[in-house]
Amino acid sequence: MLALLGAHHFLHVSRIRVKKWAAQFKRGRTGPEGNPREGRPKRPTTTPETIEQVHGMVLDDRRMKVREIAETIGISKERVGYILHAELDMKKLCARWVPRLLTAHQKRTRMKISEQCLERFNKNKTDFMRRFITMDETWIHHYTPESKQQSKQWTEAGCSAPKKTRSVPSAGKVTASVFWDAEGILFIDYLEKGKTITGDIIISIF
Repeated sequence: MLALLGAHHFLHVSRIRVKKWAAQFKRGRTGPEGNPREGRPKRPTTTPETIEQVHGMVLDDRRMKVREIAETIGISKERVGYILHAELDMKKLCARWVPRLLTAHQKRTRMKISEQCLERFNKNKTDFMRRFITMDETWIHHYTPESKQQSKQWTEAGCSAPKKTRSVPSAGKVTASVFWDAEGILFIDYLEKGKTITGDIIISIF
């Protein structure tokens, strides 16, 4: 037994440890490396059912936290992270700001206007840039906007970041109308509370 353990091990172990090894050799131990420890918890396996359960929860609520998923299913946060990143190939991205989310009709209208402007631009570029003035209006809300960290959502690989608008219900708001040309902003007008932007108001501004 001592020959198998080697002189180096023998010089650095206690008598109690040597007695323990001797008993192990009598039970069938064949070398100094020993057998795997008993009682060590095994790493949980990732079953298709668990993966499907995590996937379903994320699709139902893409803002769900890893901790919430782990507590609901009854597995570790590390296992949930492994399933999301390695098995489902998902990652959490912050929403990117856009002026507003347009309807299909609004998108078609903007496309037609853009085509008309492009046609006029191609006919006379200098005159078009000199005379062209555009405007847009936006709500300025009295609120603290959601941070990019708070807007994170789980997305599949290859998908773009989710979108969100800056306009959300708040305690108060005011309409700002911005006019600009090729040189920059010409004028900003703040509409009185309770009024809406109309053609007559735009004409009166100028």
